Amino acid sequence: MAVPQKPGGGFNRPSGGGFKPGGGGFKKRGFNKGRFGPRKEAEHRINNFIRSPQVRLVGDNIETGIYDTGEALKIAKDQGLDLVEISPNVDPPVCKIIDYNKFLYDKKKKEKEMKAKSKVSEVKEIRFTPNTDDHDFDFKAKHAEGFLKDGNKVKAYVQFKGRAIQFQDRGQLLLLKFAERLAEVGVLENMPKMEGRRMLAMFAPKGKKKN
Repeated sequence: MAVPQKPGGGFNRPSGGGFKPGGGGFKKRGFNKGRFGPRKEAEHRINNFIRSPQVRLVGDNIETGIYDTGEALKIAKDQGLDLVEISPNVDPPVCKIIDYNKFLYDKKKKEKEMKAKSKVSEVKEIRFTPNTDDHDFDFKAKHAEGFLKDGNKVKAYVQFKGRAIQFQDRGQLLLLKFAERLAEVGVLENMPKMEGRRMLAMFAPKGKKKN
């Protein structure tokens, strides 16, 4: 098929392909190779991304003081570590020579631990009737033990329907028996009490004993 010509003669250059000036070939690699290369995931300025001509070095195995950034980078490279800007809003910025990947890992691990500790406890409900049998009682007690061990509170209640309201003493005995069963993992916060047609008892996780 004929190639379309430009007005006035000549041929249109086919789109794509070929070599573009300045494109292709090999990129220059020098000090940025490997560890000191660009890191898109960096949360701090590191290595060659540090803009200040001078930095204040702090940390272990280093004499604290002000260094030319080039010199600080050389020290970091010689140790096989990174130069990390930890306080950018001072003059000169404060930097530390560390393993940046390990620093990020430790930081995320610490944040995860703090998040786990700050977990908001929930209130789990366990329902009984005045005629709850032993098998059902044991089944629900095991669930309550699991809830308490996970740091949640447990609201246990006996539901009275119709004429069953006359068996409130039976409901109270059942909840006190439940408290005895959970004694190793939970604390009874209040004696069983009536609210409408329910008798309630609240249990909180038991703190670990100090050695």
